[in-house]
Amino acid sequence: MNRATPQAGPALAAFTQLLSSTRRGARLARLLTVTEMLSWEVPQDLAERAELVVAELAANAVLHGHVPGRCFRLSLTYNRAAGRPTVEVTDARGECKPRTPAPDAGPDDGPDAEAEPLRTGGHGLTLVTALADHWDCVPHPPGGKTVRAVLTTPAAGG
Repeated sequence: MNRATPQAGPALAAFTQLLSSTRRGARLARLLTVTEMLSWEVPQDLAERAELVVAELAANAVLHGHVPGRCFRLSLTYNRAAGRPTVEVTDARGECKPRTPAPDAGPDDGPDAEAEPLRTGGHGLTLVTALADHWDCVPHPPGGKTVRAVLTTPAAGG
């Protein structure tokens, strides 16, 4: 006798949304990420990391990737079997590639080192590097770019 096997849901969950290239659009990207991750039952640690990564990438899309009249795109996927969410933010400025800032000079520079004013920006991709297991930037024709970050579930007991 044949019986239907209950399904736990698709192995790959996906979400995509175009958002205005404004501060409000960046905030909405973060809120949508939280909502989707909760609906997909992503582990809390992973969902929080994804939220922070999206907040940074969306802010970068608004600040550095903005072209008047063009939106940015948020894409989220969650591979349930691998426990791996992927976030992608696509903007319209392909010529502006993201760069991880060089490590700042620390306090061990000695007493003769010139003092620089504290920078309030430029550390976002350092945060993304710390939170994501891998991130990269790929061209998005006809002239944009997509910054993608992959997160994985930490090892048990880790």
